[in-house]
Amino acid sequence: MIRALTGYSTRHPWKVIALWAVLGVALSALAPVLIARVTQHQTGDFLPRSYDSAAALHIAQEQFGANPDATTVTVLVARSDGKALGAADRKRIEAGAAKLAQRRVVMPREDDVPRFLVPDRSQTPQVSPAMMAPDRSFELLSVQLTGNPSDEGVQGVYRTFRDAARTQFSEAGMRTGFTGSLADTVDTTDAHETAATVGSALVMGLIVLLNVLVFRSALAALLPLVAVALIGGVAVGAVALAATLTGRKLDAGTPGLISVVLLGIGIDYLLFLLFRFREHLRNRPEQPAREAAEQVSGRVGTAITSAALTIVAAFATLGLATFGQFRSLGPAIAVAVLVMLLGSLTLLPALLAAAGRKMFWPSRALLHQPGEGRAARLGASVTRRPLRMLMVSIGLLAALSAGLTGIRMDYGRGDSGDPTPAAATAAEISRALPAGVSDPTSVYVTAEDGRTLTVAGLDGLSRALTRVVGVGEVAGTVLNEDHRAARIDVYPTADPQSQEARDLASGPIRAAVAQHAPAGTTGHVGGTAAIFADVATAVDHDLRIVFPVAAALIALILLLLLRSVLAPVVLMLAVGLGFSATLGAATLLFQHALGRPGVSFTLPLVLFLFVVALGTDYNILIADRIREEMRQPGPARAAVARAVRHTAPAIATAGLVLAASFATLATTPGSEQVAFATALGIMLSALVLSLVLVPALAALLGRSLWWPVRPRPTTGGRPQHDVPAPDRTPDRVTTY
Repeated sequence: MIRALTGYSTRHPWKVIALWAVLGVALSALAPVLIARVTQHQTGDFLPRSYDSAAALHIAQEQFGANPDATTVTVLVARSDGKALGAADRKRIEAGAAKLAQRRVVMPREDDVPRFLVPDRSQTPQVSPAMMAPDRSFELLSVQLTGNPSDEGVQGVYRTFRDAARTQFSEAGMRTGFTGSLADTVDTTDAHETAATVGSALVMGLIVLLNVLVFRSALAALLPLVAVALIGGVAVGAVALAATLTGRKLDAGTPGLISVVLLGIGIDYLLFLLFRFREHLRNRPEQPAREAAEQVSGRVGTAITSAALTIVAAFATLGLATFGQFRSLGPAIAVAVLVMLLGSLTLLPALLAAAGRKMFWPSRALLHQPGEGRAARLGASVTRRPLRMLMVSIGLLAALSAGLTGIRMDYGRGDSGDPTPAAATAAEISRALPAGVSDPTSVYVTAEDGRTLTVAGLDGLSRALTRVVGVGEVAGTVLNEDHRAARIDVYPTADPQSQEARDLASGPIRAAVAQHAPAGTTGHVGGTAAIFADVATAVDHDLRIVFPVAAALIALILLLLLRSVLAPVVLMLAVGLGFSATLGAATLLFQHALGRPGVSFTLPLVLFLFVVALGTDYNILIADRIREEMRQPGPARAAVARAVRHTAPAIATAGLVLAASFATLATTPGSEQVAFATALGIMLSALVLSLVLVPALAALLGRSLWWPVRPRPTTGGRPQHDVPAPDRTPDRVTTY
């Protein structure tokens, strides 16, 4: 199947290139509209209804008409001179709020983007008075907008509304402040806009520069970016189509993560092909380029397929998760990687066949064999002293793994560490009112057996909630239309995104509801703090399921590819040590050195999937080449040295590219930990595991590494059935 795809693509390259070009343009154009329809931003929507906060969210929607797509912005209005608000001031604020509630906010348009490609987020916000500070220093307004806070269109609508509100109230002698998740997201995005632009440009420049230095060819430097961009556009469109057809909802951050993953692995796969293609042309200068492209693509395609399938298998296991954000992320990335795999077996070979030897123009590297460089010296060093190199690499990884001591999970939304105007407004509010005013914890009570509720009947519950330590204020009871459901808003004194607020919602508040809810009723606790408390429980449950299942699937794929029992065990132990070292390093930096509450709750799973699955790519490449070299006559250690010499440039370059791709996430607010850890994990996988630890083990074990089906060296074209014992003496590096 693999050779059939690569063979057809190299024999009919221009047809394949034209087909991918059409698909790329069409699906890239449709992707923004389709993605906008299948994304959601409420974390509670990703929890099964069996969780208390998810049940509360459904009651809010079904009984109180809460808009599941709504996002709330809290607006602080105060006198510019700092004096207390008087009756006239309050009337001006009320009049200003009424005007804002009647004005439709039009979404800003970009002149270079066709209108049909951008969903129109223009809307009329719902504006209502919320609360007055006890000292009358400010009044709060609640503004409800519809849409995902991560949606650029919604962000544009918010900016337009914010600017209009500032202008309107400043004309009345008032100053304004804005807080809430949307306000904080926009403030942080605006603050990081320059860094994001510069970071992306630097990564693209780094990729081009690396390819220029390695291949000394303009075409080989630019082709990876063009090809991967084309396949990536098809992949994102395919994910959006699949989500639309299956009715799945995607997290708002999924498309961005897919782009980063595809950029990295796509260029990795093309680099694997380019390095092997160049090596093949050097060894067979008389062979037609298309024939060479077909042979190389078929050979490398097997390793690429196995590498891609490990990623697909790892992410497919997320379908077993209870947390919907994981459950939607897994299939989405799996579909995207499958599209990238298809492109790697069709478009990339077609490009090699179409360009031929011109791929490496104007370099003259094809005309001569390279000398003994750093890669050859590395291979010689690893095979000359394999035990020492093994112990050094294990010592480094073990030292980093020691950082796992005292690790804590942080279930906040992520903190870039930089203060924002939204955070400053929240701090000002918390000095006069409970911090939870802008994001309350809500208690929902529903009657059973057709009964009705009364405010007086819920007074006992309200009084019990006011006695809970950590609750600053309890709002009045609100009944729905048929009096069969009630809502009581609770304002904690702690920041709603803090661990203290989550512990309060999941502990004392839920205990008070369970104990004091009237007979014949059921109580649920919702709100941001309660949702993230339940997310913590769901994630802990999912990690215990996903980790072993994903590891078993990856091991099975390695077993089928390598046709060995021992080799997959060695590779899995290696990537496991790399995973623990990476997570330990992230804990040392963010939790211990920078004093963060802990590492992001998604980090262990993200690292496991990316470092184990993507890092296994490099191990597959080196292991596959070691086995291939061991089929040649001569000592096993010489085969390992040749494998390192030939694959080290490709693995090192690919590792740098993939690490740089993940490093761009650092410019995304709240993604600093993921950016650092994944970039470090990929570098450890490429440079330490694949080029030192695994070759050192292969040098120590020799052909026994492939037990029970050991590679059989050939002599004069006939296989040798005797398998020599593992070599114990160093060998001089040779080439062929």
